[in-house]
Amino acid sequence: MARYTGADCKRCRREKQKLFLKGSKCESAKCPIEIRPYPPGEHGRGRTKDSEYLLQKREKQKCARIYGVLEKQFRGYYEEANRKSGKTGENLLRILESRLDNVVYRAGFAKSRDHARQLVRHGHILLNGRKMDIPSARVSPNDIIEVRSSSRQMTPFVVAAAEAGEKTVPAWLEASPSKLRILVHSLPERQVIDTQVQEQLIVELYSK
Repeated sequence: MARYTGADCKRCRREKQKLFLKGSKCESAKCPIEIRPYPPGEHGRGRTKDSEYLLQKREKQKCARIYGVLEKQFRGYYEEANRKSGKTGENLLRILESRLDNVVYRAGFAKSRDHARQLVRHGHILLNGRKMDIPSARVSPNDIIEVRSSSRQMTPFVVAAAEAGEKTVPAWLEASPSKLRILVHSLPERQVIDTQVQEQLIVELYSK
């Protein structure tokens, strides 16, 4: 399966803001964007003309990188969002938030979405009682996500239970760290999604 294998910190620097791709490192003084707050490359500190297209393209790239989605899949999500009733941009973010790897991350069971994706791929997560090893699987209201019993003593989950309460869990999810279980109450509305993207720019890009 295709995936990005380069340096995550370069992606944050390219977008000139933290995308929180490296978990705790992003909160530390070792975060490269704190040291070099400009795009990577020989001309990183050069001035670029921010055309309308460039702003739209950068916003799309930023959103895809935050959720760890490649272009073909992201385009598919947009087309699905466009077919739904309501605002396309909000539908797009709701689709991305409903990914299983994002839910595991949002609930505080992983340090980053990339970490959550790895936990799902390795078969440590159950969705409604069945093993689910597809990170892009989508959750629905009233779904129950839990850690497989044979995996509960693994370090990531022991740490997650010990650090319960340190991370704010969105209201649309109910996390039980002691049981390593997540209940999906509903899919989120835009006002409770804290992803810092201007989704309308993405819609404008794909609408051309």
